[in-house]
Amino acid sequence: MLQELPTLTPGQYSLVFNMFSFTVATMTAAFVFFVMARNNVAPKYRISMMVSALVVFIAGYHYFRITSSWEAAYALQNGMYQPTGELFNDAYRYVDWLLTVPLLTVELVLVMGLPKDERGPLAAKLGFLAAAMIVLGYPGEVSGDASLFGTRGLWGFLSTIPFVWILYILFTQLGDTIQRQSSRVSTLLGNARLLLLATWGFYPIAYMIPMAFPEAFPSNTPGTIVALQVGYTIADVLAKAGYGVLIYNIAKAKSEEEGFNVSEMVEPAAASA
Repeated sequence: MLQELPTLTPGQYSLVFNMFSFTVATMTAAFVFFVMARNNVAPKYRISMMVSALVVFIAGYHYFRITSSWEAAYALQNGMYQPTGELFNDAYRYVDWLLTVPLLTVELVLVMGLPKDERGPLAAKLGFLAAAMIVLGYPGEVSGDASLFGTRGLWGFLSTIPFVWILYILFTQLGDTIQRQSSRVSTLLGNARLLLLATWGFYPIAYMIPMAFPEAFPSNTPGTIVALQVGYTIADVLAKAGYGVLIYNIAKAKSEEEGFNVSEMVEPAAASA
């Protein structure tokens, strides 16, 4: 999304910039952790760790580009941050979401240890629905018609269809599978599912607010710009890095229950040295 920006106070500008910077650092640290921690889980769950690493790598790259665009869009003049004329390219978010949101659903399917004939079709279905949700939401986001029954409302409604379908699969079709897990794993899987719901729920709320309350929340005021950027950023950190940590804990718990022992993998190498 290309936005015309308002003048910001130093505090407002710095809050957004620091949140972007924090997210780049968090995604980078999460990438290193997921790559290094993959050997702590059984081989069949390592693919889920690599998908987690891929998700935060993609997100970290796009937040680096978002940060650069934010810096270019503003310059400090007379004690206030004034737009430079360079448009802030927030469309990087949609590119990020188009790539990472389907992968988030795939992570959950991979770590559940489903039979191969179930795992592939389910991952493909959830990935397709997640991509459709993002693609259908984009035309409304960039539309100049922000009315509830206009272009934004129409595409928002269409985007909601795959979103609801994903929730149906997560809370019904996968619900029985989660209940068959051990108490520890079942709790972790339930937490991962709820985290997805909570973080993904922020995006449609942010999408709908300008339609529902156009006078109270105009899209180009300083307060709205800052609140949306900070809110999106927090949601992304939780939905990608935080969710990835949950996936790691699930993989580790299932590995331990299945008899995988990290020390047994390390000791022979140490002995040969």
